[in-house]
Amino acid sequence: MKGLKNGKIITKDEVLDNKVLLFDKEIIEIIDQEEIDRYDRVELMDVKGNYISPGFLDLHIHGIKGYDTMDGNYEAVSSISNIISKKGVTSFLPTTMTMDQESIYKSLDVIKDSIKKNIQGATILGAHLEGPFINEKYKGAQNVDYIQEPNYKFIEDYLDVIKMITLAPEIKQSYEFMDRIKDENIVLSIGHSNAKYEEALEAINKGISHATHTFNAMSSFHHREPGVVGAVFNSDITCDIIADKFHVHPDNFDLLLKIKGRDKISLITDSMRAGCMKNGIYELGGQKTTIKNGSVRLDDGTLAGSILTLNLALKNFKDYSGLDLMEAVKLVSLNPAKVLGINDSKGSIEIGKDADITLFNDDIDIKATIVEGEIVYNNL
Repeated sequence: MKGLKNGKIITKDEVLDNKVLLFDKEIIEIIDQEEIDRYDRVELMDVKGNYISPGFLDLHIHGIKGYDTMDGNYEAVSSISNIISKKGVTSFLPTTMTMDQESIYKSLDVIKDSIKKNIQGATILGAHLEGPFINEKYKGAQNVDYIQEPNYKFIEDYLDVIKMITLAPEIKQSYEFMDRIKDENIVLSIGHSNAKYEEALEAINKGISHATHTFNAMSSFHHREPGVVGAVFNSDITCDIIADKFHVHPDNFDLLLKIKGRDKISLITDSMRAGCMKNGIYELGGQKTTIKNGSVRLDDGTLAGSILTLNLALKNFKDYSGLDLMEAVKLVSLNPAKVLGINDSKGSIEIGKDADITLFNDDIDIKATIVEGEIVYNNL
């Protein structure tokens, strides 16, 4: 059994001082520090006053530090897992791009195989299929040459690994597609969509339960045509947002919070291979991108994913939304776990849940990361 002492434990309801968190593969107990002598053979780690938080979960990440999910090899996926664990992430969905079918399948095969392996980093929960079932008008940095109508045959051999699909529901065959997979354990998310307000609401009634990078790559809100953004605002679905201050004006963080509520929002990175890299030219989905002044763009100026890390997303959202730290942490832990329906085992520090734990300081700099009871990063 292991224990963490001298830290501030962030639970769902409060921040606890002068406690010890006991865990093995799962959370065992939270006890008073004076009680530790009653327990034998506890490997105690002094966390030196840092916060003890539930581990972070990223629903949408393409790559980081030179690696991308679409590289289609184990080195890329395992390296992404290892690198993002140093940013507090304990589990994630490697995310594909709109590319040729062979490349997408190759990446999905690698993700499926990697789940079975003991990677020394964040847990791979499955894949997020971003495209190819999207609208050309809001393709963003996706490759228009490979956009196609939704079809069940395209994904039928990967139902066990795909956990989320971003799609444009106004595209022909979308409703048939959604109906076909409604009983699968797959989250359908509206994104890269030009749907009208009424179309988006109808899609929500037919199975869309989430929205991908809200505000970005979707029909915007207008007082005479509320668009996808209006449908997100005026429905009960969950949503995520890229809180890098480039994709969305930071004053909109608080606006979204007031409209959707603190339980309906998750933070994502949408990071691509240029994440944690210096200024220069990089590739995304077979397209040239350039990092300059903190953002990454195509040659035409289109934002192309991000170079955001989840700990920075948390800091940005907290700073601009007015949420206290305990509530803000839920946007990178409990809320995304709820989106995937795995909040019975992940997302908060509770007895019996997986020991996915992130330690950070007041600036949300990551000090250590623990995945299912194993320390995968330690900078205390």
